[in-house]
Amino acid sequence: MSGAPIAWLGRPVLFAGLERDERLDHRAHLVVHGGMPTLPADELADLAENVDLRGRGGAGFPFARKLRAVVKAAARRRARPVVVVNGTEGEPSCLKDAALLLRTPHLVLDGALLAADALDAEQVTLGVTRGDTEQSLRRALAERRVTRVPVSVVRLPERFVSGEGSALARGISSGIALPRGGGVRTSDSGVRGVPTLLSNAETYAQLAVAARLGALPYREVGTPAEPGTVLLTLAGSRVVETPTGVPLGELLAMFGLDAGQGVLTGGYHGTWLTPAAAATAEVSRQSLRSLGGALGAGAILPLPYTTCPLGEVLRVARWLADETAGQCGPCYLGLPALVKALEEVVRGGGRAALDVVETRMRAVTGRGACSHPDAASRFVASALEVFDEDLHLHGQRYGCGRPVQGVLPMPAVESAGSIVVDWTLCEAHGLCTSVLPEVISLEADGFPSAGVMPVPPQLLQQAARAVDRCPALALRIQ
Repeated sequence: MSGAPIAWLGRPVLFAGLERDERLDHRAHLVVHGGMPTLPADELADLAENVDLRGRGGAGFPFARKLRAVVKAAARRRARPVVVVNGTEGEPSCLKDAALLLRTPHLVLDGALLAADALDAEQVTLGVTRGDTEQSLRRALAERRVTRVPVSVVRLPERFVSGEGSALARGISSGIALPRGGGVRTSDSGVRGVPTLLSNAETYAQLAVAARLGALPYREVGTPAEPGTVLLTLAGSRVVETPTGVPLGELLAMFGLDAGQGVLTGGYHGTWLTPAAAATAEVSRQSLRSLGGALGAGAILPLPYTTCPLGEVLRVARWLADETAGQCGPCYLGLPALVKALEEVVRGGGRAALDVVETRMRAVTGRGACSHPDAASRFVASALEVFDEDLHLHGQRYGCGRPVQGVLPMPAVESAGSIVVDWTLCEAHGLCTSVLPEVISLEADGFPSAGVMPVPPQLLQQAARAVDRCPALALRIQ
């Protein structure tokens, strides 16, 4: 299945039925949730507005506004719209949509078909990147046998950028999952150029729940301003359904976690909270935003005391730069330049290196074809603010003395080989980690933290440079 355990606080809604079964087939789904009503577009929009349903993929855009925009665009153009479910979830720290698509796929299908009926849509398309979610959805469609609207499942490249709205619509249309830029909304021109209602898997599941319950019962849990439940991925490994308004610190403690050195909220397009801010935060968009955080895609990542904060941030920043679509300067050129400047900061470049980082962040902001460079810059800026003490230690060229443990999740990569340390020669010069910090981390005594360290293919050239830089000739590539 998803590889991540699931849990819930109070009465499960999206995960109802999973107390007994690992996955709900169509028959079990109907037993748990009952039949699905149909609603005209105006009533469905009113319902979504009443429960303040917003996109759960990151941006938090009001679903009712998106739905009404599609209605207007379809009427103006005299075209039948398309409904798209974004199940790509290219965020390595987020597993919630995968959990839904693998465990309760029919709830997602219900919400998408409800919207399609309301819009008289010509088609529903589910975009995914994982093989297991594709198989689960195809199995769910086979269980239904017939749907009121044609439904298709499209497998896209497993890349972060595939989940951007225009990239997803473009990928479904042509197989080229790249952002198109230009400021055109998918509600006006999406799949094959027709008005498209596009939202993520959890949003459609929440829509199905709200339609069955009605607005008032739906609002019985959560906060008055943000009713209902929300799915969170904790520490990149556990998916939790919780009512909004639950104190973040208490939620972490329930699962054996604490704020540590800080908490990343909203995933890798999100922002960091200090431990003090995390202690007062609640699980809601409003609470997190007031403290400088973000609910975003629902990823909550506490950073333990045992790892180097700036080293972890550098790993993520490098991955974000690697995930560029490669079609606009701020992404293709600006993010790698930002990463290079951040590397100098981590190595002890001091104020001069930090000035370059700040210049690079300004250079990429507001200029990309999509929001990726802005969000990557915001992630780095937030880290530099929250981890100011660690920044000071690295700025003094001493570093924090902690290894980079890789606690922030990254996609699994095949190893092109390994760096091997000859302990009889190593003299703890530390030059190797300045060349290859994402692979080689140092213990407090200055020696590498491991004797054999796998090297991803894209870092093999850097690994060769690290071997060449070692004055004691203590490294080799195996």
